[in-house]
Amino acid sequence: MWSPFKVMLIALVAASSFTPVCVLEFCSDSDCHSHDATAPSSRPPPNAFKSRWNASASNLLRDLDRFTVSCKKLIEAFPIDEVEGNHSRPVKNCIFSKSDPTPLKGPLRLAAASKEVIEDMLDLDVAVTRSDDFLHYASGGRLPPGSVPLAHRYGGHQFGSWAGQLGDGRAHSLGQYTNRKGEVWELQLKGSGRTPYSRSGDGRAVIRSSVREFLGSEAMHFLGVPTSRAASLIVSEEPVMRDQFYDGNVKTERGAVVLRLANSWFRIGSLEILSQSGEIDLLRQLLTFVIAEHFPSIHPDDPDKYLAFYSTLVNETAHLIARWTSVGFAHGVCNTDNFSLLSVTLDYGPFGFVESYSPHFVPNTSDDEGRYAVGAQADAGLFNLGKLATALGPVLSEKQRSEARELLKGYVDIYHKRTHQLFKAKLGLLAEEEDDGYLIAFLLKMMEETRSDFTMTFRQLSEASFQQLLDRNFTQLWALQDLSSYKLFPDWLSMYQLRLLRQENDGDLERQQRMKNENPRYVLRNWMAESAISKAEKNDFSEVELLHHVLSFPFITQKAAEKAGYAERPPSWAKGLKVSCSS
Repeated sequence: MWSPFKVMLIALVAASSFTPVCVLEFCSDSDCHSHDATAPSSRPPPNAFKSRWNASASNLLRDLDRFTVSCKKLIEAFPIDEVEGNHSRPVKNCIFSKSDPTPLKGPLRLAAASKEVIEDMLDLDVAVTRSDDFLHYASGGRLPPGSVPLAHRYGGHQFGSWAGQLGDGRAHSLGQYTNRKGEVWELQLKGSGRTPYSRSGDGRAVIRSSVREFLGSEAMHFLGVPTSRAASLIVSEEPVMRDQFYDGNVKTERGAVVLRLANSWFRIGSLEILSQSGEIDLLRQLLTFVIAEHFPSIHPDDPDKYLAFYSTLVNETAHLIARWTSVGFAHGVCNTDNFSLLSVTLDYGPFGFVESYSPHFVPNTSDDEGRYAVGAQADAGLFNLGKLATALGPVLSEKQRSEARELLKGYVDIYHKRTHQLFKAKLGLLAEEEDDGYLIAFLLKMMEETRSDFTMTFRQLSEASFQQLLDRNFTQLWALQDLSSYKLFPDWLSMYQLRLLRQENDGDLERQQRMKNENPRYVLRNWMAESAISKAEKNDFSEVELLHHVLSFPFITQKAAEKAGYAERPPSWAKGLKVSCSS
C-alpha cells in the first residue's frame, strides 16, 4: 500500500611523505562574474569569510600542541564499554567504546583542507595544515591533547529491516572542541581503522569515497543545507582491497582519512539500539543528555520533554528533506543509522545530484528497488521517524505514544508546505496564489517528460530576462531548449509570465537576482567527482581543489568553472554513472 507521502507525490507530478598542496582559497574577484555576486540573504556574502578570517588572524593557533579537545563530558555522562580492544564483538550497556585509531601507513599527503573549517571553526591558522604534525593529527597517527578516542555504539533499520548492532566501524571521535565563539564541535576521523563495531570490515576508507565525503559535505554547506563539515582529507600509500560494485572484481585502492565535524554524531539508531536491547535507563540517560545539550528550548523538568523532542525532530527532518529536494540531492542510503538527531545531513556515501530530472533517480547501485530514490526520500523520512517513535515508546506514557502518532501524521503536510515554499522561491514567486502549486507541478512534469537538467533548468530560468522568456530566445540556454520541446511548454510559459507580471513592485533584475540566489549554477555532479577522484588516485589533487573552490560559491558564475564545463551539458560518459556503498 502506498504511504500518504507517495500518494501526495504522485498527485503532484501527475498534475505536473608530505607533499604540499595549495590550501583551498575562496572565490577571488578575478574569478567571479560581478553581475551575480550578491549572495542569498540566508548565506554570508562571498567576501565575508576572508574579511572575518583576516580580522581574527592574530587569535588563531599556530601550534598544534596547544590545540586541545575534551572527552570529559561524553565520558562522564555515560557508561563506557568495559571490554578493551578493537576486536569486533557484541557490545552492551554503553554508548561508547574506547578505541584507538590505527595510523595510516605513509607516506602521507594532504589532498585538501577547508580554510573556513580550519580557521573559523577550529581556530587554527591554516598554515598548520602544511606541517607534518597536522598530517598525523588528522589521520589518526597522533592524538590531540585531551583526546580519549571513542567509537559510538548504535543500531539501525537498513533498507527497511532491523540490522542489529552497527556502530562506528571505521570512525573515531577525538573529542569536543569549544571554539572562540562558544560553538562546540565534535571532531571525528573517518577511515581511521578498526573498532569493536567493524564487523568484518577493515576500518579503512579509500580515496574514492573520501574525496566524495570531503567535497559533498562542504558543497552542501554552501548550498545552505544543514550538514556535517569536513576539515581535511589525508591520503596514503596504504593498500586497501575493495570490491566496488560487489561483482567479484576486487582491486587494490589506497587508504584515506577525512577529519570531519558535527555538533553531535548521535543518530536515530543511537536510540534504537538501546530500546531494542531493553536498556531503558540508558535510553533515558541519552535522551536527557541530547535534549540538555542541543535542545535548549525544551525544559529538562517538562513531563512532556521527550514528546517535545520528537515533535522537533518531525518538523526539522521534514525541513531537511525538503531542502534536499530543492537542490536535487539524493542521499543514497536513508537508513535510520544515517539520520541525525539534530536533523543535519550525515554520512556521504553513494549520494548524487539529479541531472536529467526524474523522481526515480537512484545514485546508489546497491538500491535495486529504488527505495531511496530522490522522490522517495520524504517517505524514507516518514518511515525513520516512525521507527524513532517506536524507540521512544518505553519512555512515553500511553497518552504520549498516542500524541506521538498524531505528530507523525503531520509530517507529510510539513514537508509539502516547506517544499512548496522552496520551489516558489526557486521560481521567483512572491506572495501566494491559488495556482502556484499547479505551476510548480506542471514544470516538474515537463522536466520529467523531457529529461531536462534539474539544476540548470532552474538556473537558466533565473538567468533569462523576461524578454528572453517572451521571445523564447534560448539559443545559449541548453536546459531551457530541452524543456521547450515539450508540447505544452508554451502554455506553462504563458502562465508563468502572467504570474510574474502580477507581482507588484518587482522588477525583472530583482526577480533574476532573487532566483539566482536560490538556484545554484554548480552542484557536485557525480561525473565531476569522478573526474577529480581519477586524478586524486594519481596524486593530482588539482581538481579536488578546483571543485572545492567552485562549490564554495555555487550561486556565482566563475570563469574557472565555466572553462571546466561544470555548467555545460554532462558528458556522454556520465550517463548511468552510479556509485556504491563499497568505500
